[in-house]
Amino acid sequence: MKKKECVAMLLAGGQGSRLGVLTQKIAKPAVPYGGKYRIIDFPLSNCTNSGIDTVGILTQYQPLELSDYVGSGKPWDLDRVFGGVHILPPYQQSKGGDWYKGTANAIYQNINFIERYNPEYVLILSGDHIYKMDYSEMLGVHKSSEADCTIAVLEVPLEEASRFGIMNANEDGTIYEFEEKPKNPKSNLASMGIYIFNWDKLKKYLSEDEEKETSSNDFGKDIIPAMLKDNQKMMVYRFGGYWKDVGTIDSLWEANLDLLNPNGQFDLSDPNWKIYSGTQGLPPQYVSPEAEIENSLVTVGCNICGKLDYSVLFENVTVEKGATVEYSLVMPGAVIKQGATVRYSIIAENTVIGENSIIGENPETCENLDEWGITVVGDGLKIGENAIIGANKMITKDVKEGEHI
Repeated sequence: MKKKECVAMLLAGGQGSRLGVLTQKIAKPAVPYGGKYRIIDFPLSNCTNSGIDTVGILTQYQPLELSDYVGSGKPWDLDRVFGGVHILPPYQQSKGGDWYKGTANAIYQNINFIERYNPEYVLILSGDHIYKMDYSEMLGVHKSSEADCTIAVLEVPLEEASRFGIMNANEDGTIYEFEEKPKNPKSNLASMGIYIFNWDKLKKYLSEDEEKETSSNDFGKDIIPAMLKDNQKMMVYRFGGYWKDVGTIDSLWEANLDLLNPNGQFDLSDPNWKIYSGTQGLPPQYVSPEAEIENSLVTVGCNICGKLDYSVLFENVTVEKGATVEYSLVMPGAVIKQGATVRYSIIAENTVIGENSIIGENPETCENLDEWGITVVGDGLKIGENAIIGANKMITKDVKEGEHI
């Protein structure tokens, strides 16, 4: 029987409710990032660069655009006869079926998919993080330590550790305790939600967990504690590179603008670790003679006649003459009309910002900093001429001409 050494399972079914209007119509992993990418490009590219060619993508919430984007997996070299990338939504089975009830249940419902490849190891990934990681190095550590489970961890400031799931480990890296968002953390090793399991052990614990009616069917709350209780060998894998959970408006905005920092840790142009994308075949961008661009990222298909400063523009964005975009993200197909000002904002896909309107506010001019925040305008909306939208707003419907929000 043909087999794969390691199969990756990518959890991409979350609603991403903290991203508000940005995920009303698309799954969180399909949210645009960095001009030409989507969040899911990063774990998929990591798999390709790590030599893992079999990936199951577990979808649930608003899967259509994500499924269309991934397609056959060709942009990531994952279009294989045996293996490759597969979209795995919940489905009806002879014994019944259900929505994925938790991260562990999502894997449990796809045991048959994993068994097709008879792997020794299963890599569990999340679809909402921006990072570059060589999973083959993590697998090497897992194998050499003869662990049953290896968990990737990131050292965080101790004062912030209570926001994370924390792994308490001995000097040799063996985990003796897991604490979910502890008030008084004993260590600063935050779980990244990236796990490697021996498949025979994982299958056993998934099956046992499914029989427990009180279980949350979650890796962090149920599977990991159960394995620790049974004294299974569990190891940490320390990761020292750039990693960003982009599950909130602020973190998504920050992660994009991190790309504009000349001393930044994250380089999308590294030829040794290419980030592949399903965005292809677009025309080159046009920058008119009157345009002013300072420290910004402008993607293919854009038409720039206005002023940009410290902003990220995705494909096919138009910034008309006299318009200004500062410290903002403008997602695919959006139009910033003549004389409009967009600052400290996220403009979602295919939205039109009307002439002479003002979106967002500079924190330095905000009268009450406690009320300041990034303004988000949802996709496909029309903001009327001369409209004014203040700081920290979440716009979900069209705004009329001259309206103040």
